[in-house]
Amino acid sequence: MPTIRVEMFEGRTPEQKKHLVRALTQAAVESLGIKPTAVDVILHEVKKSDWATGGELWSEKS
Repeated sequence: MPTIRVEMFEGRTPEQKKHLVRALTQAAVESLGIKPTAVDVILHEVKKSDWATGGELWSEKS
């Protein structure tokens, strides 16, 4: 049973998350030959002030 963990900035709508979860599940089903019920997806939303790239917080990027 694969578990797919997604880290992303907060702010997506429930509909966007639903679409993402369905697409990721379908990709696992097609790639691994498993049933959708075998796929877990965990969404972890992060504030831009808690994520940095290249030494700069995303909340401070222009």
